[in-house]
Formats: sequence, C-alpha cells, structure tokens
Amino acid sequence: MAKKLLDILQERFGASVILETHSHVGDDTAVIAPEHWREVALFLRDDPRCKMNMLVDLCGVDRFDQLPRLEVVVHLYSIEFNHRLRIKTRVGDEACNDAVVASLVPVWPGANWFERETFDMFGIRFDGHPDLRRILLYPEFVGHPLRKDYPATKTQPLVPYREGDDVLDKLAPFRQDEGLSFGRKHLDYVKEDE
Repeated sequence: MAKKLLDILQERFGASVILETHSHVGDDTAVIAPEHWREVALFLRDDPRCKMNMLVDLCGVDRFDQLPRLEVVVHLYSIEFNHRLRIKTRVGDEACNDAVVASLVPVWPGANWFERETFDMFGIRFDGHPDLRRILLYPEFVGHPLRKDYPATKTQPLVPYREGDDVLDKLAPFRQDEGLSFGRKHLDYVKEDE
C-alpha cells in the first residue's frame, strides 16, 4: 500500500514538489521540496486514501558532502490502513545557515520534542514551532554536536552556577555508586540504613 502512496503523492503534487521517490526492501520514501513540507504532511494526514495519522519518528541527517546538506526525515504510520511511509526534505547550505523548514507540530503535536532534539543536535530551525529551544544540551552550549563538522575533541566552556530567578531545583549530589562511572578505578559502596 505504501508504494501506492508514492503514486498518490506524485499524482497530487507533481515533480516540482515530490523531488524523488524510491522503494527498497519495503521502505517507501518521498523526498519533498522544503517549501511544501507542511502542505504535503497535511495532505498525508487528511486525505482518506492515506490517513497517515501517526508520526513515529522525526530526525536529522548530515549529508556533509551534498547540497543541501541537512535532511529532515519523518517516519509515518497509518493506524487504519497499517502502512508506513518515510518522507524527507533537504535544507541548508555548506555552513547550514539557511537550514529552516516548517514545523510539523500543527499537523502532528507529537513532533514537538522530536523537532527540538533535531534543532539541538543539528541546528535545523522549525518555522512555527511553539517552543524551539534546546532539549538535551544546556542553553549556553555552542554548536550542534551531531553535525559532521563538529570537532570530536571540542570541549565546552564551564557554565557558572545559576542564581536568582534562573536557579534550578537540584537533587542532592550523587553517592559514590551512582552517576557516570568512567574514570573510576574502584568504588567504595556505602550501604545506607533501610
């Protein structure tokens, strides 16, 4: 059925919007022009032949040697028809300065945190997102660590402890047997009274 979805998309939008399609081992994919990203997503959700009512995943890919450089990849599923479809769009110049695409949160609200993670890790901006800010890294973090040009040995500056209205409620420090253990040669486990 998903292969039929590719035909429906090509018939409805044409080659100027659906840039390419391919099917390999049951993975049916449509590459969409970025300016029509949300329009095609709405069609896939609302058209009675498609009914792609579940966004399963949204992520970014850095195609360092290609232009446009960054891809947004979305995996969709139809609960009623039990078919899957992958849609992609490509954005960004060599420096990823123009990596902007419409947010899919108005189409599938579950895209919210996926888009925030993709913004955080790759720097792709989602136009119309209700709260586009870092989700995994702290706000002062410089760069986007999943881009292929991000140096693997780069260290981030220490951030001073926040005071005033910005103070976060923190839990007590980890015991010796908790937290990250790399770099420790041995642990002295302390049994607490139960």
